[in-house]
Amino acid sequence: QVQLVESGGGLVQTGGSLRLSCAASGRNLWSYVMGWFRQAPGKEREFVAAITWSGGNTMHADHVKGRFTISRDNAKNTVALQMNSLKPEDTAVYYCAAGRRFGSARGDYDSWGQGTQVTVSS
Repeated sequence: QVQLVESGGGLVQTGGSLRLSCAASGRNLWSYVMGWFRQAPGKEREFVAAITWSGGNTMHADHVKGRFTISRDNAKNTVALQMNSLKPEDTAVYYCAAGRRFGSARGDYDSWGQGTQVTVSS
């Protein structure tokens, strides 16, 4: 099991930027894939981005490509999500996740953080 704690959420205006961070702890972190998901009120939790600890391979959902960037800092055991050009439809609770498979499905991940709220005002 991996323990995950998100930070960095908040309120921002349309077009602004936020940087989310996820602190990970546990054994064999190098073997995990790290992901970001989000869930807006009344909607399903959806994939945002993923990265491998070891190889640095990344994947971003189409709706955030060119605006969001996932990265990791192996020395600090953290994963970040840089969000630029934010839109009101990006408003959601953002969750950090860890899993064994490099994918975009919720089932690919078995450890979740508590979530951090991102609100984009129009």
